[in-house]
Amino acid sequence: MRAIWKGAVSFGLVSVPVKLYAATESHDVSFRQVHVSDGGRIKYQRICAIDGEEVPYSDIAKGYETEDGEVVILTDDDLAELPTTSSREIAVEKFVPSDQIDPMLFEKSYYLEPEKTGAKPYALLRQALLDADRMAVVTVALRQRTTVAVLRVRDDVIVMQTMMWPDEIRTPDFSVETGEVKDSEVKMATMLVETLAGDFDAAEFEDDYAGAVEALVRTKIEGGEIKRTPTSTKTSGEVVDLLAALQRSVDAAKQARGESGSPGADDADDAAPARKSASKKTTAKKPAAKKSPAKKTAAKKTTAKKTTKKAAAKKAS
Repeated sequence: MRAIWKGAVSFGLVSVPVKLYAATESHDVSFRQVHVSDGGRIKYQRICAIDGEEVPYSDIAKGYETEDGEVVILTDDDLAELPTTSSREIAVEKFVPSDQIDPMLFEKSYYLEPEKTGAKPYALLRQALLDADRMAVVTVALRQRTTVAVLRVRDDVIVMQTMMWPDEIRTPDFSVETGEVKDSEVKMATMLVETLAGDFDAAEFEDDYAGAVEALVRTKIEGGEIKRTPTSTKTSGEVVDLLAALQRSVDAAKQARGESGSPGADDADDAAPARKSASKKTTAKKPAAKKSPAKKTAAKKTTAKKTTKKAAAKKAS
């Protein structure tokens, strides 16, 4: 993992220098929109809704739309005046009981790793959180914006989880109306809960959809159902890779014999005896002390072959 932020946790007069790492990553399957006939990527143009013209990036600004549909354009100078911070401090505001934090408020999770100089105060903070069974509510500046987060302990590592602001949690606009619930029904529901009771183990669950998509794509690749585009950098699969490698090997062997061109199926069959013959010659040459006479002989044989080919060509003409 690579640290995405460096700073310090401060509580009271204690400062703990730490590194911040993203604790999660998405493995969701993503698709691209392509042209069905040739697999080309679909591009989108930046079209103005009023004049229908394409707009270059240099003419695009940030706009805030009001409730009545009007737009307020904000320039770079306007945005520069907004309150931002580049503080590298994770400031502990208070320690609260763990059950007071609604999990719905949690947004993103990060691991905190102590710098070498902060190993001891890091261990003290971690142990204090465990013993008190509390979370530390902190404020921190990420991407120049201050946000609220909590610190808690997970597997001997302090985790920071950013939280959404209270007004970002939606209130359901519907009411749940239920009829009268009988005692016998409650007892039966309780029995069902006890029957399915157990401990949570995340390893028991897997993303069946992602696995199915990967298997489907693999099957189509092996079956040759793939679109080759001008930007393709990979071959269609292992079979094509193997054939390409064999083709290059045969071409190299033919070039070494003074021939050219890509072989067909018959040439591939004829190449095997030629290789066996060459290997025998190589074995016979090993006991010899001098190699130069053998090279001269080979050169003469090659010249003789070329002469024979020229004679055959004259007879054919």
